[in-house]
Amino acid sequence: MKQDILQKITEESAAKLDVPEVKVGQTVRVHYNITEGDKKRIQVFEGVVIAKNNNGLNSTFRVRKVSFNIGVERVFPLHTPLIEKLEIVALHKTRRSKLYYMRERFGKAARLKIKERYFNKSK
Repeated sequence: MKQDILQKITEESAAKLDVPEVKVGQTVRVHYNITEGDKKRIQVFEGVVIAKNNNGLNSTFRVRKVSFNIGVERVFPLHTPLIEKLEIVALHKTRRSKLYYMRERFGKAARLKIKERYFNKSK
């Protein structure tokens, strides 16, 4: 009984949110609202989606980028009002659902074949 009610509420809430479909292997640019004290700013994090966890409203996706020769990963909740904008830059050809092997690769070995490029299709 409780599960039915929770499932119904989850489906209604998910239908209200307009979230683009994020896939593993996409290069995305996430505009994320950050609050520091009483100041608010938008930080842009661009990288490759290496993992996605589908769990209803608690779905998350993990983005990896290399910054100053150091790999940086960040987990973003998919259904959050803190994501201002989510741009898809490119879609890469992948055969895995999790790209954790990218952690050991640097330089040319870390390249993925581009399947499709998105150049400001929203405009």
